[in-house]
This record gives sequence, C-alpha cells and structure tokens, in this order.
Amino acid sequence: MDAPIGIFDSGVGGLTVAREVFKLLPSEDVVYFGDVGRYPYGGRSKEIITNFTAQDIAFLVEHNVKFIICACNTASAVALDEVARNYKIKMIGVIKPGAQAAAEQTSNGRVGVIGTHATISSNTYARMIHDINPDIKVFSLACPLFVPLAEEGYIDREATYLIAKDYLQTMHDVGIDTLILGCTHYPLLAKVIAEVMGNKVTLIDSGEETARAAYMILAEDGLLNPRMSQKPARQGEHRFFVSDVPEKFSPLATRFLGEPVDKITRVDISGY
Repeated sequence: MDAPIGIFDSGVGGLTVAREVFKLLPSEDVVYFGDVGRYPYGGRSKEIITNFTAQDIAFLVEHNVKFIICACNTASAVALDEVARNYKIKMIGVIKPGAQAAAEQTSNGRVGVIGTHATISSNTYARMIHDINPDIKVFSLACPLFVPLAEEGYIDREATYLIAKDYLQTMHDVGIDTLILGCTHYPLLAKVIAEVMGNKVTLIDSGEETARAAYMILAEDGLLNPRMSQKPARQGEHRFFVSDVPEKFSPLATRFLGEPVDKITRVDISGY
C-alpha cells in the first residue's frame, strides 16, 4: 500500500524508533511528528496526555497514514489504547514489543527496566511482562539524567560512564540478565550501558523491537509498500513536522538519526 507510516513522539527521542523503521522498511514513506513545543509528556495528568495523544494522532491521520507508531513511552503507557479505539487504523506503542522481547530473551527470569520517572511510575512494562509470564521478576529504575546526556551528545564521556555505573549498580545487585531500554533516548547511550552491565546482560531496544512488530503487522495485513519487492527498491520519503521552532529540532534530529535533517515543518498542533 502506497501510503505513509505515521510516527509521533513528545519530542526527538522517537527518532531512534524512526531510525529503526528506516532501516527495516527502507521503501516506506514516513511522516514523523515531534511535539517539541509541549515536551515532555511525563509528569502531566492522564487527561492532558490523552488530549495531546489524540491531537498527535489526528494530525497524522490527516496525512492519510496507513499505520501509526506511538514512539513515546508515556503516551504508549497512558493514552494510546484509549485514543486508538476511535480509529480503524492499526497502531502500536513502544512498550508491548519491548516487554515481549524481554520475556522471550530472559533465561533466569530476572528482567530490568530503565526509563524516565513517568514511565517507571506507570509500571506498564512490568504489567505487560507479567501478562506474558507472571513468574518473571521485574526490577524497574528511573534514570532521568540519561535524557539530557543523550540530547547534549554526551555519548562517550567519562561522566556519562560514571553516572551510568552509579544508576545501574542496583541492576547488577539483583542479578538481571535482560535490560529494557525503556526510553527512546537511551539507545544513544547503549554502548555505555552495555559496558557497565557487562556481556552477561542482554539489552532490549524497544525502538528496534517496535520496528520489527510494525513490519510484521504491515506484512500480515498486506500493507507493505509495493516498492519493497522491487529491485532496486526506491528509498521512501521522510517528512518531519514539529510543534515548535524547527531550528532547535534539526541538530538534535541529526544526532538521533545519524544523518542530516533539514526539511522540517512547524505546525499548530492545538488546532487538531
């Protein structure tokens, strides 16, 4: 189906999800919306998060998307299911794919989840893992400093390593063998986190797992772009929209995607 995939997030973190979608589905057109003007969603009431999520989805639907990925952990945990009921378009969030992958990966039944305060306090990852396997022990930890470190480009700094070591000592102590990166910013710090945790712990990138889940759903429903089967396949078009100044979004987007992003359009999301 020659319609775009829609991806939305409260800011730039969802670009790590978009990056995985670009890799796995290179022929698909993508419309990305980053609600940078109202970032972050965490810490707001359920009603406000639900309203923001509804507006983000309405904007993507206006672009005739065939499938929607909620790349925001907070919106995935709090609002996506409720808003998605109003549409026939299939949608997925980032939490269920990550939870599913962790439940399948763990050998010792001890899974760690790291994320923002909002995601961890929602306990959504733990609930979903327990729905899959109630015998798995889940250990959750908020690591709020990881977000600014990722956004400032502190990827390989000694300070980042020391902060990660301090945060993650708890996960070492409880003996997890699988760790979910429960924030879309965290994949940028995966190298440091892996170094701290050691090679006996498998990291689960929710963005990567979400891209895989999206591919499977699109394939099962016959919605893959027909260009996917062409040789050579044409590269999909990627369009970026934000709710605030594009100039601030561009350098962060380039860092998160690993490629230049300069065509960015500002929209008034309050009108949706």
